[in-house]
Amino acid sequence: MDELVTAEAPGFPSDPGARPGVSAPEPPSRAAGALRSARRALGVVPFGVYMALGLGAPLIAVVVGAFQSPNGGGFTLSNVKTATSGVYLHGFSQSIVLSVIASVLPGILGLLLAYAIWSSRRGAVLRRVAITASAVFANFGGVPLAFLFIATLGSSGLATKWLNDLGFNLYGHGFSLYTLSGVAVVYMYFQIPLMVLVILPALEGLRPAWREAAANMGARTWQYWRHVGGPVLLPSFLGCVLLLFGSSLSAYATAEAMTSGTIPLTSIQIGSFLNGNVLAGQQNVGKALGLGLVVIIAVAMILYVILQRRAARWLQ
Repeated sequence: MDELVTAEAPGFPSDPGARPGVSAPEPPSRAAGALRSARRALGVVPFGVYMALGLGAPLIAVVVGAFQSPNGGGFTLSNVKTATSGVYLHGFSQSIVLSVIASVLPGILGLLLAYAIWSSRRGAVLRRVAITASAVFANFGGVPLAFLFIATLGSSGLATKWLNDLGFNLYGHGFSLYTLSGVAVVYMYFQIPLMVLVILPALEGLRPAWREAAANMGARTWQYWRHVGGPVLLPSFLGCVLLLFGSSLSAYATAEAMTSGTIPLTSIQIGSFLNGNVLAGQQNVGKALGLGLVVIIAVAMILYVILQRRAARWLQ
């Protein structure tokens, strides 16, 4: 009986070291681990090449040109000094003001619209239609959008004439589509749908259990949003507003087609340099202006990443 208990079953040795010719499996070598890591990283190579050619190389060219003399000489700060003074400094201020208006107001309106879409649990079809329409409108811009608003709200537009027939002179009350406020109105056309798309996942991350727990403790709707939903959603909202800020700051074609450069926006000024409208000795001022926009957008994106990391602690 003892022999039966101590006998080894085939294929299951009790002591591998006691059986000659049988050895334990060796751990993978460092070379094999490095090979597997390199194989996994190989899929990132195409994206890295794309980023290097499409973003890295132009950025290096802009940075080098911003501090280079016009005739290919050595290092100079004259381009940066010119880009941060006079009409170019005014262009930066106008661009920032336009971007703030075209990000804060669409951010609030887009949040309200996204909340209406998110809370409509029963209207699934209408919800999908609204999300699809937001994706389409968010990518509609440039010259077609400018033509759309000129034909609608221009001085001779259809809506303007219709309002005049009703006794309301739109342009007589100080509004003009070809001013900074008019451009901000046009930007809202694609900024509000963009806000809906980027804030909707944050709303989806609000857990129903939080609302139920607040209701069980006697909290009303405004108290829930004041103490629970609002603080959780605030970092995501601010991050989305910064994203809208960067989008409006870099927009060019719509404002150029509407105003023909009458508004001193930095993006339009850079476009003038690219079109060859350059004064003697200021060939690289356009690159200095581009460097200024890169710095502003980089600061906005750093703040955006910080806010998104803060929001990710709750919306997981």
